[in-house]
Amino acid sequence: MATIRTIGPVAQLRSEASRHVIRYRNGRVRQSGRGLVFWFRPETASISEVPMDDREMTLFVRGRSRDFQAIAVQGTIGWHVVDPERLASRVDFSIGLLTGKLRGEPIERIEARIIGISSQAVLQHLGGEPVDALLAAGPEPLRGKLEAMLAADPALSEIGVAAVSVRLTDLAPTSELERALQTPTFEALQQKADAAIFARRALAVEKERAIAENELAARTELARRETLLITQEAENARSRAAGVAQAHGVEAAAEAERIRLVEGARVGTEQQRVAVYRDLPPAVLLGLAARELAGKLETIEHVTVTPDLLAAALGEFRRAAPQVAAR
Repeated sequence: MATIRTIGPVAQLRSEASRHVIRYRNGRVRQSGRGLVFWFRPETASISEVPMDDREMTLFVRGRSRDFQAIAVQGTIGWHVVDPERLASRVDFSIGLLTGKLRGEPIERIEARIIGISSQAVLQHLGGEPVDALLAAGPEPLRGKLEAMLAADPALSEIGVAAVSVRLTDLAPTSELERALQTPTFEALQQKADAAIFARRALAVEKERAIAENELAARTELARRETLLITQEAENARSRAAGVAQAHGVEAAAEAERIRLVEGARVGTEQQRVAVYRDLPPAVLLGLAARELAGKLETIEHVTVTPDLLAAALGEFRRAAPQVAAR
């Protein structure tokens, strides 16, 4: 904004280097330049101040794709003045000669024209493609088309303004459409996640099966070894039993042989005794029997001799006496 100082009937204007000042007098340009300082008479002068710095404006356009889906485009457009005198002749940039401020809003008028041109280009681009193609391509094709249209549009060049940059920060559908478009991708990712979970579970089941098979194989091998051990122990027990039985058989045979020998000797002795006793008279045998009996008896308290026993003993003695005498 220019600084104006009034001293009596004249005033001094001091402008900044980023401002182009044009002083008119009687409808003609008297002074024109950037960063001017001059004196003038307020009652006869008309002054315009045009900003020469780069400016940026916000762009927001909501349109529809070829398949009638709402899409919002957001970004910024940079512009600057290339011909300040032409712009001042087409748009009112006059300032108050007491305050130095712009009397109107020329910047808003220029930006409105730029927004109109940009909106038309955006709507044409959005309406020519379906929503999936627009979203897949992104904002770059639209940015290039918008730059070309702004550079070629005569509505800007004829007022001395040029667009210097176009930046699009967002090209997005509505939230409902965005969720709908995200659903296939989300479902595909979810399917991949489920497939990974299933694969992990299958791997875990396979590992558990392998572990179970290893455990079963180990148990089978242990059972086989236990069977071999039991068989070997049974064989050893049978061998021990056979050895013990054989040893007992040998012992029994030895004992039987010993008994046979002893009994044979005893029988031979008895046979010899019987042979000796065979030729003895009955009285002698009776006496020997009595002596044998008496040797085995410890105490005889009573002896009963009946007449029959005494008669029989005497009769035997009488019969045996002649035989003994004859010998």
